[in-house]
Amino acid sequence: MTAANKNSLADKTGIPMSLLWGYIGILIFMMGDGMETGWLSPYLNGRGLSVSANATLFTAYGITVAVSAWFSGVLAEGFGPRKTMLAGLLLYLAGTCGFVGMGLPQLNYPVMIVTYALRGFGYPLFAYSFMVWIAYQSPKEKLGRAVGWFWFVFTGGLNVLGAFYSSWAIHSLGYINTLWSSVFWVLIGAFFALLLNKASFKTGANGQNTTSKAGELLKGLTIVKEEPKVLIGGIVRIINTTAQFAFPVFLPMYMEKHGFDTITWLKIWGTIFTSNIIFNLIFGFVGDRLGWRNTIMWFGGIGCAITTLGLYYVPQAAPGNFAIVLTAGILWGACLAGYVPLSALVPSLVKKDKGAAMAILNLGAGLPVFVGPALVGLFFTLVGEEGLIWILAVLYFISAVLTKFITLPDNAKTLHHVNEKSVQVAEMEKLKLEN
Repeated sequence: MTAANKNSLADKTGIPMSLLWGYIGILIFMMGDGMETGWLSPYLNGRGLSVSANATLFTAYGITVAVSAWFSGVLAEGFGPRKTMLAGLLLYLAGTCGFVGMGLPQLNYPVMIVTYALRGFGYPLFAYSFMVWIAYQSPKEKLGRAVGWFWFVFTGGLNVLGAFYSSWAIHSLGYINTLWSSVFWVLIGAFFALLLNKASFKTGANGQNTTSKAGELLKGLTIVKEEPKVLIGGIVRIINTTAQFAFPVFLPMYMEKHGFDTITWLKIWGTIFTSNIIFNLIFGFVGDRLGWRNTIMWFGGIGCAITTLGLYYVPQAAPGNFAIVLTAGILWGACLAGYVPLSALVPSLVKKDKGAAMAILNLGAGLPVFVGPALVGLFFTLVGEEGLIWILAVLYFISAVLTKFITLPDNAKTLHHVNEKSVQVAEMEKLKLEN
């Protein structure tokens, strides 16, 4: 492919071509990381762990994911994405070996808690550090599309390829060996993202001494005081995927009551996120045209509030009807992608310290892995499945209201429009001076 063709492809898709191998690496790494998402809870439930014990395990994992996600942005900006991603890979491998090798076979619960939590440090450092790379490499007018592609490969690996691969692997390899095979896939992903990806990363943060790097970590906290809209964006990001991580703890067992076994559920779950990754791209383009905030409010917040209720009531209305329940799931997956422009909107709220803004956004992306299971653990015995569904639907509505307050200067639709207005104002001032 010639340079001209590469540029043409980049213009059409919005992918920074220098990071193409990195995108492929994220896809494969997240496939390895996410292969147990749809079946680990019912598997452990079948071996005697209660829903509450499952929720505690996933909550411990979610805590470390949240911490790791928060640090990923500023660590990537301070030390470089490549080093931060390598650290994530090593932590993932250590946690997986302990969880699968020592905790899971004998169902040693304390060991499972510790090692699964250690594993949780891995993927945010690997994946979210790459998003900082994207934020610096992408032209501002294509940033919505570039992050749309990130969420395409991230979710495509985590929830689509992981689910469909598991639906085959647990029959052919068994549950334990399926988890061991994740090591192979994350190493392949790391090969693409860290070795084949030759893109450079240059910001003012590179080459800092230890003190200034510590200052970058502190920026991950102080940025919310300097720009409160970044904090609102972080809260909206938490709500975005809270249901995604709450559902696997209780929804597979709920679906089984209405005629869908684990393998069938994995196929539904994988198809839900096939829809999601397609709409990740669509809403990347829609956001750049309709406006980032409008897309998040209407397609993300309001859309998810309605379709979350559908995931509960449709299986009751059509028990065992694969096509109808799948359609309800596809609609939810599509609306979940309505939040994609948030990854362009939040960093655009600040002129500098984008890594700090991304740290808050990454924290918001990591916390649902904790908040989702924690909600199940806290409320399952009190309100049951129906009450949990309504809690999640109301949270989505709240996120739509909050997004109303995340405004760019002059209420611009995107950062590109902000810059266009700045140019227009400068030209008008110039004309005044000339006259």
